[in-house]
Amino acid sequence: MNYKMILQYDGTRYNGWQKQGNTDNTIQGKLETLLSRIAKEPVEVHGAGRTDAGVHAAGQVANAKFHTDLSDEELMVAINRYLPEDIEVTSLTRMPERFHSRLNAVEKTYEYRIVLDGKKHVFERKYLYYPEAPLAVERMKEAAEAFVGTYDFKSFCANKRMKKSTVRTIIAIDFHEENGILTIAYTGTGFLYHMVRILTGTLIEVGMGKRDASSMQEILEAKNRECAGFLAPAAGLLLKEVRYEEQQ
Repeated sequence: MNYKMILQYDGTRYNGWQKQGNTDNTIQGKLETLLSRIAKEPVEVHGAGRTDAGVHAAGQVANAKFHTDLSDEELMVAINRYLPEDIEVTSLTRMPERFHSRLNAVEKTYEYRIVLDGKKHVFERKYLYYPEAPLAVERMKEAAEAFVGTYDFKSFCANKRMKKSTVRTIIAIDFHEENGILTIAYTGTGFLYHMVRILTGTLIEVGMGKRDASSMQEILEAKNRECAGFLAPAAGLLLKEVRYEEQQ
């Protein structure tokens, strides 16, 4: 069976989604270990997005192929019983053999949350970025317009040895303010390594007056990471949703 799982997790204490040889403290690693135990055979889990260390998810999608005599409901209960308290499978469905969570994804939405009102927001502090100065949000919105469309985002990629194409399509960048918190939602067909966090850092610098909103085109054309803004911390970033054709 090919199972599609939607997961949510607090990434604070993990070394990211992707399993690594030098640590078992990853989301993918935890899930593979558990599913291999349930299936009594090695299970490989594929994720739609490789979230970095400290990044959170509300709608990460993964798929894995294995056999079990458990019903879908029993399987989901068993998975959640043994997963750590900061990881949960919120949906589990059987899919055609050809379904792949990453290769079949057509859109992803990431959200970055920034404190505007200067308050501590004690119970949400692990999921927010606290800027060092007030932000001019309207200038940030103006700057963000330059990134909507299909462009070479090499200036916003932290992988300097990237040999594949750095052209990506951003469908929308939406701003929402509520209870003193600004949420910037980035929807695109795919994102480069650290791309959303570098875009956010650049927009924050615009909001602080350190950059002009009209300079975004120059940064894109430079195709040079050094020309873009700082890398916004992982804590404020959330993988919100992954979408598929006809919502597979």
